[in-house]
Amino acid sequence: MLSIPVPFVVSLLLIIAAALLFLTLGKSGQKSVWFTILCATCTFVVGMRWTLDLQWVRFVQPILASMLPIAAWYCFAKAHHNKRPAFWHIGWPILIAVCSFNYAQWPFATDMALIALYLGYGGALIASSLTVPEEVRLSNVQRVVVAERVAGSMLLFSASIDSMLSFDFAFYRGEHGPAIISLSYLILIPMVVGAVAIVGFSTSTRDRDNNAAMPRSTPMPFPSSLDADGSEIVDVTATNPSPENHAQVSEEESADIMAKFDGLMHIKQTYRDPDITLSRLSRKLGIPAKQLSSAVNKCKGENISKVINAYRIEHAKTLLETTKDSITEIYLASGFQTKSNFNREFLRITGQTPSAYRQSLQ
Repeated sequence: MLSIPVPFVVSLLLIIAAALLFLTLGKSGQKSVWFTILCATCTFVVGMRWTLDLQWVRFVQPILASMLPIAAWYCFAKAHHNKRPAFWHIGWPILIAVCSFNYAQWPFATDMALIALYLGYGGALIASSLTVPEEVRLSNVQRVVVAERVAGSMLLFSASIDSMLSFDFAFYRGEHGPAIISLSYLILIPMVVGAVAIVGFSTSTRDRDNNAAMPRSTPMPFPSSLDADGSEIVDVTATNPSPENHAQVSEEESADIMAKFDGLMHIKQTYRDPDITLSRLSRKLGIPAKQLSSAVNKCKGENISKVINAYRIEHAKTLLETTKDSITEIYLASGFQTKSNFNREFLRITGQTPSAYRQSLQ
C-alpha cells in the first residue's frame, strides 16, 4: 500500500483550504489565503527534506520557516491597526539565510535563531491579545482574541519543537527527527492557519472598500467629513495632536467619553451596524481608540464588545415587545450577524432565550 508522508498530506489539505478561503472571503481574505499558501509550501519542503534529502532543501527550509511567525504576526497586527509593517521584520529571514549557508561554521546558529524568532513573535501575539483589535467587528472581538492567543501559543509550541530537534541532532544524530517534524506540523500548521482564517472572517473591510480603494482623482460620493453610513467623522488628530498617548484616562475623562459614547449609541444607533469596529467608533467620536476602550471598560466594567452587544440586546427586546417580526428579522435589525451569537448574548444578559422572553410577555 502506498504510504504518503504526513507533510505532503498536510500540504495538500492546506492548498484546498486556501482555495476555499479565497472563494469564501475574496479580497478581504487575501492575507489569510497567502499565509495558508506559505504554510503549504513550508510543509511541502519539509516533506522533500525528510524523504529525498535534497541538499538545497536543507538550506531553504529554515528560511521559509522563519517567514511563518512574521506572517502570522502581520495578519493579526492588521487586525489591531491599519499601519504599514516596519521593514526591520525582513531582517529575520536574512539572518536565518546567513546562518543556514554557514552551517559548517555555526552548526547551531540557525536553530538558536529560529527558537528566538518563534519565542519572540509568539510572546508578542499573546501580549497583543490583551488589547482590543481596532479593525475587527466588535461582535467578533472575543474569538479573534482567542485565535490570537492560540496562534501565539502555537508559535511557542514550535519553539519547543525546535529545541527538541536540536537536542535530537546533538545526542541522537537526528534519529527521531522525522517523527518530531511530522507530529509538530500536524498540530502546529492547521491550528495557526485556522487562527489566521478567523481574522479574515472577522475583519471589516468596508472602510477600505468605500474610501481607501478610491483613486484620489475620483470625487467622493459623500463629504469627506462623513462616514460610509452618513454620520459625521471627527478627526482624532485635530482634537488630540498625539493619538499615540497613553490609554489611561482619569475618572472625569472617562465619564465625559462615556457620555459621548452613550449619545452616539442612542441618537445614531450605531450599534445596529454589524460591521462596526473600535477604529470606526474612534473616528466618529474623535477619541483615540485605546482611550475609548479604556474609558468604556472603566465605566461599564466590561469590554466594548460586550457593551455594544448590550445595546443590541436592548434594541432586540424592544422589537420583541412591540413587533411581530421573526427572531431572524429582529437579530439582523439589531446588528447581529448570526443567530447563535444573538441567542448566546441574549441569554447572557437576560437569562432567557429570545423565544422564551417573547412568550413571557404574552
